[in-house]
Amino acid sequence: MSHYEIEMQVEETYADAVPVDLLTRLAQSVLAAERQPDGAGLSIVIVDDAQIRALNRQYRDQDAPTDVLAFATREGADCVVPEEEALYLGDVIISFETASAQAREAGHSVSDELALLTVHGCLHLLGYDHAEEADSTRMWARQAELLAQ
Repeated sequence: MSHYEIEMQVEETYADAVPVDLLTRLAQSVLAAERQPDGAGLSIVIVDDAQIRALNRQYRDQDAPTDVLAFATREGADCVVPEEEALYLGDVIISFETASAQAREAGHSVSDELALLTVHGCLHLLGYDHAEEADSTRMWARQAELLAQ
């Protein structure tokens, strides 16, 4: 079995409400299912709406909170990653507040919503996208498949 480096950072306010072990296992499962090399890693950061809104404004020119952002280290055609960092895939940033609201709207637990957003963010780090309809269909299908496992 492959070993993956998953770093979790949870804003203290949400520490008791975030299923860290579950999210870590999910991220590891996504990397294994997507056949990432042994030692590959990523960070999952749980923040509030204010923090994700600032990131969304800075990096996407959207002045609003969002549920998840993914910052891939290998993004862009001219991206050069130093060899010692080649296995680091990037950061998944999740807003706990937005995840909580979406969970209420969908009628499921916050843990389930955080799980969905973790898988979604990991897939973005691995190159999945949903900007075009064909890409979106592929990404949603893979996301559903991974969550079912």
